Amino acid sequence: MKKKILLPLFLFLMTFVSLAQQISKEELLFLTPEWKGERFPDGRPKVPDEILKRMKLVTLEEAWAVLKGANYKHAYDDGWMCINPDSVLVGRALTATFMPGRPDVQRAIDKKGHEKDGRIKSQNSWPIDMLVKGDVYVVDQFGAHEDGPTIGDNLGNSIFAKTGNGIVYDGAVRDINGLKELGSFTSFVRSYHPSHHLNDPAGELNTTLIGINKPTRIGKAMVLPGDVVLGRDGGVIFIPPHLAEQVVKTSEIVRLRDMFGHQRLREQKYTPGQIDSRWSDEIEKDFSIWLNDHINELPVPKEQIKELLKTRTW
Repeated sequence: MKKKILLPLFLFLMTFVSLAQQISKEELLFLTPEWKGERFPDGRPKVPDEILKRMKLVTLEEAWAVLKGANYKHAYDDGWMCINPDSVLVGRALTATFMPGRPDVQRAIDKKGHEKDGRIKSQNSWPIDMLVKGDVYVVDQFGAHEDGPTIGDNLGNSIFAKTGNGIVYDGAVRDINGLKELGSFTSFVRSYHPSHHLNDPAGELNTTLIGINKPTRIGKAMVLPGDVVLGRDGGVIFIPPHLAEQVVKTSEIVRLRDMFGHQRLREQKYTPGQIDSRWSDEIEKDFSIWLNDHINELPVPKEQIKELLKTRTW
């Protein structure tokens, strides 16, 4: 009877320990089969830098519409406190999941991390050591507030140096003045608290890291490693990598049509009713001419405008 009880307990604990490992390449390939592009050596989808650059001009509404149309209804979350909100956060998600601290699990994960996986220092630094340029550190800190912050200005500087980006952090941060000094460290966090993280399994322990670069939950959204993070205007949306290019191209078409429509309304060439409804062949032809005439001035890559013009018959 005793052995029957101990075996399930052992398997339960081993599940938590394995969760703190970096996700295997096989697991990532299994979870992201619709991504056909380049990947990092560990299997994480690597959406091209050019798509990330163009993503900075995409609005939340444009991204949300594409994802909703593809039946991705749990990819957006809001209600954030934003650090340095004057710029846009875009990058590839690297995820971490914490749970309320539990000393026995903490000790088991520490031992395996230090002795078998070659990790150093405390658990909250392990995912940060994995970050590369263009990543966004996405953390489920279960909303931890007092005595919960694992990120202050020291780790913030390290994250920014590695990625060039800010973070999405479902919990409290500290040293907020120092984080604001990193001008492009545009970040979305739940709260601020001047306390610091308690990480002593023999004393006070507030959080335990149970997942590195695995699927995680951020508010109402499910996030996978390699998702494209778009944070702006108080909200964050997580775009599956195989939909990133579609989001960008859809946004660019909407942007060009809006620019053309607004210009023609200012010129009083068309009425609001004509622009707000389905465009006539006359307006579509005018739009094609306008695209060709302004191709070197528009905020969309010239190659994309040429591709768009090839599909038009007006």
